[in-house]
Amino acid sequence: MSHPPQIRIAATYMRGGTSKGVFFRLEDLPEAAQVPGEARDRLLLRVIGSPDPYGKQIDGMGGATSSTSKVVVLSRSERPGHDVDYRFGQVAIDQALVDWSGNCGNLTAAVGSFAISNGLVDAARIPRDGICTVRIWQTQIAKTIIAHVPVTDGLVQETGDFELDGVTFPAAEVQIEFLDPADDGEEGGAMFPTGNLVDDLDVPGVGTLKATLINAGIPTIFVNAQDLGYDGTELQGAINEDAKALAVFETIRAHGAVRMGLIRDVAEAAKRQHTPKVAFVAKPTTYASSSGKPVAAGDVDLLVRALSMGKLHHAMMGTAAVAIGTAAAIPGTLVNQAAGGGSREVVRFGHPSGTLRVGAQAHEANGEWTVTRVSMSRSARVLMEGWVRVPVEP
Repeated sequence: MSHPPQIRIAATYMRGGTSKGVFFRLEDLPEAAQVPGEARDRLLLRVIGSPDPYGKQIDGMGGATSSTSKVVVLSRSERPGHDVDYRFGQVAIDQALVDWSGNCGNLTAAVGSFAISNGLVDAARIPRDGICTVRIWQTQIAKTIIAHVPVTDGLVQETGDFELDGVTFPAAEVQIEFLDPADDGEEGGAMFPTGNLVDDLDVPGVGTLKATLINAGIPTIFVNAQDLGYDGTELQGAINEDAKALAVFETIRAHGAVRMGLIRDVAEAAKRQHTPKVAFVAKPTTYASSSGKPVAAGDVDLLVRALSMGKLHHAMMGTAAVAIGTAAAIPGTLVNQAAGGGSREVVRFGHPSGTLRVGAQAHEANGEWTVTRVSMSRSARVLMEGWVRVPVEP
């Protein structure tokens, strides 16, 4: 019995921040996959190697973690004043699910570089040497992101001496600005969907928790570490090897999602794994990061641990960092309280792999908070480029 050959699709495998993913130009996808829907999802699932009951994604490009099971589709922007339209998919590992409900802040760091290198930015806007400002439209959250990409001899500069905790080797620094990140365009939600800086969140089997529910970068539920019996210095093993703990966090996430108006019933959370995120915060304490590098209490303003796709993240999601920076800038939130209270425009927090610095410009008017800009530095690098091969569907 003969079988058809695999198809091949132009693609680039990139690291952005502390994540990796497969990047595509929209025009390079098969015609049926050039529009959102079932055909696109089936194709991208096969590219990544999901669903995989073994949980390893051996027969695909995925790395069997939430940080490495990602896809990005890019095209020249149809929106005035922007260079590129950016759509991100979080691919489930053991389910036939591509979650398009939010952004990936880490892979955002690679969008500008890919766009420049793949003809999605007008050549006249690319300097021979210097910084190329790439104007990104994130279609899912309907937000503008600005990437400042270094260019040398007309090409994206990827090598450099910028070090990012959670990434082993240094690279060139890419500065990212998230403009007006607090209004979730697709959901239409306010920065604080309940109208409160802190809520009492009733979670069956857990109790009533103090929680800050915020839409900034990505919908996020913040709770206090001590309310769950943690001190905020936990590394991945302490959470991910504890099935009971993971179940508790998923229950918190589901009930928080209902409270935020993202879903109508907790049962819907299983089909919306990417958002919202759930994170726990604590006051500074000295600890050893996952690499063994010490993080002194005096080097950070607070500690944050966050879960992504049901597991504790090895570092920090870029979009969650936006939420952290925003909440830290607003007096009264749990994040701000853990950081010592008061007004601030910059926060440095400790995560499992080290530390991260985030700037946020937040303003209050007539009792309402707005955030105009959140910024951070990341790095990005092409790991491989060419074609991915995908079996033809029977």
